[in-house]
Amino acid sequence: MEPPEVATELYVLLSAILFILGTLGVLLRRNAILIFMSVEVMLNAANLALAAFARQWGNLDGQLLVFFVMTIAAAEVAVGLALIVAIFRTKKSTDIDDLHLFKN
Repeated sequence: MEPPEVATELYVLLSAILFILGTLGVLLRRNAILIFMSVEVMLNAANLALAAFARQWGNLDGQLLVFFVMTIAAAEVAVGLALIVAIFRTKKSTDIDDLHLFKN
């Protein structure tokens, strides 16, 4: 017995909810690591929608594009975390409001 098919609309709804949560995290948080994680949630939401539409249309190009986005996201994580660690070492804080102190 096969499991029931999940409608594409549910994947898109979940993707929209994740994207909205990520956007709220970017807009409302002051910690650089939490903002960084929120951007990653937004990227994963876009990937979910892309994979859902690729599955709906039976085209593997969308799923291939998801792998490219994941690769770029991994590079972004490496560079972003290196920057956050460098900022933390110099300022002893990951608060975004403290970044204006870089003028000195």
